[in-house]
Amino acid sequence: MNDLKSPKLDLEQPVAPPSLEVVDDAGSQALSEALRSSFAIVKVLMIALVLVFFGSGFFTVAPQEKAIILRFGRPIGQGEKALLGPGPHWALPQPIDEVVKIPIGQVQTVTSSIGWYATTAAKEASGSEPEPGPSLNPATDGYLLTGDQNIIHVRGTLSYRISEPGLRFAFDFIEASNLVQNAFNNSLLRTAGNLSVDDALKDIASFREKVALHLQELIVQQQLGVVVDRIDLVPIPPRKLKPDFERVLAALVNRDKVWNEARSYENQTISRAKSEAAARINNGITESNRTVQLVAADAQRFNELLPVYRRNPELFKRQQQQDTSQRVLNNADYKMGTANGKSTEFRLQFGRESQKPKPLETPPADVH
Repeated sequence: MNDLKSPKLDLEQPVAPPSLEVVDDAGSQALSEALRSSFAIVKVLMIALVLVFFGSGFFTVAPQEKAIILRFGRPIGQGEKALLGPGPHWALPQPIDEVVKIPIGQVQTVTSSIGWYATTAAKEASGSEPEPGPSLNPATDGYLLTGDQNIIHVRGTLSYRISEPGLRFAFDFIEASNLVQNAFNNSLLRTAGNLSVDDALKDIASFREKVALHLQELIVQQQLGVVVDRIDLVPIPPRKLKPDFERVLAALVNRDKVWNEARSYENQTISRAKSEAAARINNGITESNRTVQLVAADAQRFNELLPVYRRNPELFKRQQQQDTSQRVLNNADYKMGTANGKSTEFRLQFGRESQKPKPLETPPADVH
């Protein structure tokens, strides 16, 4: 047991350093492994970036839209063939390709920039309006001048759609919506100048129709490539003169009411007079026809009795007198009576309906 002693280190003897070649090999190996890992990560990142780059070229066209792809500023395809319909599509990402979407079929709205008084968005949102000033300020308040040299305020709203295929609207103008708004303003100015103030404020439907006709002419003339969907107009008199205009409009409404009542009474009177005239004419025609028929019947009867009369006039007269007396006396209501042996009172009443005369029988030729 004592012979087994633990060895003692000799600290005084120097230890030999590791070889430089061994150190260089380990560092190179670690650097090589680090570079391989970095290159692998960079490759993955580059592949991901490429996928993201090409994946960003996918886009979707809505049902009421058309799209066109511009490659370096030029459309791919010619005319309507360049238009892409609704659904998913793919194009090279920017800056190579640029996708321009045209909202065909969607209703777009512009508001006239002239004709309305000065206000703020906050007051419009709250439904209030600023207090009218002592006079109109042309520098801030918009207005329209009517044909009879009166001033009115008009707010117009235009709803329109881009007509097929929509290429002119998208590429021929920098801001096509501004051109549509300018054409709308022009139509309001021209139409108001051809109307009187009463027509512009009262007959809004006619005002709107004339604005639409002139706007359509400008759209065709300027080739804007849009279709008018709806026009809304709100014409009002100057706010300072609003009570005066209300009184005038009330007077005009009353005048129209009285005028319509008079025309209605006139039509009723004329219709009634025409009906009465037609009834009287019809009665006259009926009576005339009946009289003519009676006269014709009497004439025919007289013509038939004339040969009988000519054969024996005296007998004919006695026969007629006898028939007449019998017809009258049979129809009469008479009373008889005596008083104190005096004369007899005899009364006849002929108010009852007389009996129709019997047709005369033609006597035989041998009766004299």
